Amino acid sequence: MGLLDRFRKKRKPTAQVETAKPRPKTELEMVCGDDEETYKALADTMFLTPQKIEISMGEAAKKAKKAQKENDILNAATWYKVAGGLAIYEGNLEKVVEYFTEYEKLAPSGKCLLLKDPEKAVAKAREYYEKYLKKPDS
Repeated sequence: MGLLDRFRKKRKPTAQVETAKPRPKTELEMVCGDDEETYKALADTMFLTPQKIEISMGEAAKKAKKAQKENDILNAATWYKVAGGLAIYEGNLEKVVEYFTEYEKLAPSGKCLLLKDPEKAVAKAREYYEKYLKKPDS
């Protein structure tokens, strides 16, 4: 019996790896159901607790326009995304399209999934907010 044979004998069969349990669905995933595209669009753009944002949609849009005039593209894109997220919360479809169109022009990542079907995305966001957002008076 050679030296290597001794080591080979000590090997134990590999244990079967347990399959990971699927993670529970988030509230947003439950609202979106099987609509993966809308879920991805909202997960990237909406605020789950917008009442904690201490700036209004109008103020964010003004900051975005100011940054854009100053040729500060990164800040302009960021502020347009914030304004768009607040517009989603307010259910203002016109502003959602306006702000995310500007964001898409300026953002280095390019495409904004929300603009493929903004009506459906805003409707799903509204459903989420009505169902899961805690009201301040309750």
